[in-house]
Amino acid sequence: MNAIITATELASELAGPEAPLLLDVRYQLGGPPGRPEYEAGHLPGAVYVDLDGELAGPPGAAGRHPLPDLAAFAAAMRAAGVSADRPVVTYDGGQGWAAARAWWLLRWAGHPDVRVLDGGLAAWQASDGPMSVDKVTPESGDFTPAPGAVPLLTADDAAALARRGVLLDARAGERYRGETEPIDPVAGHIPGAVSAPTAENVADGSTVFRPAAELAKRFAALGATPDAEVGVYCGSGVSAAHQVLALAVAGIPAALYVGSWSEWCADPSRPVATGPQPG
Repeated sequence: MNAIITATELASELAGPEAPLLLDVRYQLGGPPGRPEYEAGHLPGAVYVDLDGELAGPPGAAGRHPLPDLAAFAAAMRAAGVSADRPVVTYDGGQGWAAARAWWLLRWAGHPDVRVLDGGLAAWQASDGPMSVDKVTPESGDFTPAPGAVPLLTADDAAALARRGVLLDARAGERYRGETEPIDPVAGHIPGAVSAPTAENVADGSTVFRPAAELAKRFAALGATPDAEVGVYCGSGVSAAHQVLALAVAGIPAALYVGSWSEWCADPSRPVATGPQPG
């Protein structure tokens, strides 16, 4: 099953007999909550999901966006209408990172049919897709998480993978190199990790993924191929989820280090590399 869906394909499915559930995951790092934007206009029938409150636990030693409490996540997803036998499509209004986080978390928790709207809200509006301001009250779903359907890395796992496989750092190059660190207290990268900015997965000036063949070529140049062991991290496990999604589009399975750099650098005993090389 493809991990993404185009706006045209989504419109067709929404008009069909088995319409997917839509989750609106609009989010800005450090910005205002996305709910006001959702209430001002959303895809018809879409349910708002809060990334900070429902797709992550409280920030702390495990990172800025650690895994949520499983029971709380299950309750939030059921309240949003998520059921095991109904397809889910996630979208956001930005770069697709938040939608990818929802996609990854539902897949990790065992939902069998989750996709991301390629290009997000911008692509939907560009295709003249309808918008709604109606209040949505979904029927309660029956989703019961079964964690482990896709691979998850701990800090120790990530360190080991950087030595034996391919660990991709999805942050901007200057953060990887340690030239700047606008969010976390320490600059640099996990030793052995390879710089692979998430922003390069989409077409220039767009939020739409590059074609699968282009993505596969890009990742192959970094050592990430279908037969390699691949992992991804970022600052807090959000943009890295988008990288895992891009890898899936390219046909490359990958594990996510959810704690990412925000967890790694919180422990002063963990090594830090700087500069353009993996180190």
